[in-house]
Formats: sequence, structure tokens, C-alpha cells
Amino acid sequence: MYFLNKDLIFPDVSKASSEGLLAYGGDLSVDRLTLAYKLGIFPWYDDDHGPILWWSPDPRFVLFPDHLKISKSMRQVMRNSDFKITVNKDFEGVITNCSNIKRDGQKGTWITKDLKEAYIKLHHLGIAKSVEVWLNEELVGGLYGIDLENGVFCGESMFSKVSNASKVAFISFIQNTNYKLIDCQVYTNHLESLGAEEISREEFLKYLG
Repeated sequence: MYFLNKDLIFPDVSKASSEGLLAYGGDLSVDRLTLAYKLGIFPWYDDDHGPILWWSPDPRFVLFPDHLKISKSMRQVMRNSDFKITVNKDFEGVITNCSNIKRDGQKGTWITKDLKEAYIKLHHLGIAKSVEVWLNEELVGGLYGIDLENGVFCGESMFSKVSNASKVAFISFIQNTNYKLIDCQVYTNHLESLGAEEISREEFLKYLG
């Protein structure tokens, strides 16, 4: 595992461990985060006082929009619910809810205070985007991620306060955008049910251009 100093550089992703851990250290500057995503690398750690950990897993979990699966029951939800969908209306609300939501098997949150502030900066620059799901004017679901402006959207996190809200955000986002690939990073049952699949890191990197 490589230690990152102040130089804006990452080791080749082929140097990552079998779990995908590539490097530690560095910072969460706009330039470093932007470079990381362009190289297929993302930060994932759980302590503001510990080192930043940088990952590039192999295989990579992704969704090709043409492979999106929408169940019959989910189509009914999309058609009949009172959800309202917006984009980039409340990024801070989305990332705050993503950091606070309780998840099975997870004691804390990986969205640390510093990470949250860094992604808000990226949002103000148009690099980080959010999708919001509203019910009766209340924010009940959503997702956020990084738009590389190369046809790839790197999904970071999603949340749901009511049943199906995060799925509605995800499906609506894909149906109303023209990305060639959605990066889901690592496997989850939730996203597999929507059509996400594993591809090799080598294949994934080809989509980054």
C-alpha cells in the first residue's frame, strides 16, 4: 500500500491489494478527488482522525443503463406514487441524510465530516450531483455521485426514509440521463436487483477514457 504525500499523484491501480486498497494519506482537495475518479479510484474510510484510504477494486460493480431491471411492482410504484423527483435541488440534504441513515451491519458512517465538506465543494463546481425524492414536500430519498463528463457517473451513496424512495431516485436518474455506465463501486444486493453486475477493473478503466 502506497503513502500519498502532497504531490498530486496516485500509484497505478494494478498495485492495489486483493481487496482493492491502493493507497493512504493525501488530502481531499478538488484536484486530487477529480484525478482519483478519472483514474478509477475513490476514497472510503471511516474516521476523520485517521488516514484517508483510496480504493480501486477488481472486479468493479457497475450498471449499464440498458441492463436496468425494473420489477412489475416497482413499475407500479413509479406510476402511482406521489413522489416528486428533482436534480441538484438539495445536495447538502442528500449527503447529510446519506451520512446519518442507519444501515444493517454498519456501526457508523464512512461519510466523514471532511468528506462531506469535500463533496459539497465538488457540487458547487458542478462535479458532484444529487437526485432528490420528495413526498409531501419532505426529502425522503435520494442519491449523489460524481459526473466525470465522459459518460460515466460514479455513484457514491443513496438513502431512503420510506419504502422504495432510493430505488425511485436511482431508476428515475438513469431513465432521464444518457450515461454509458454507472459506477456502483462494490457489490450490493440492492443494486444487483436493479441490474448491476461485476466487470473487471481493466474493462471498467476503458470506459473512463
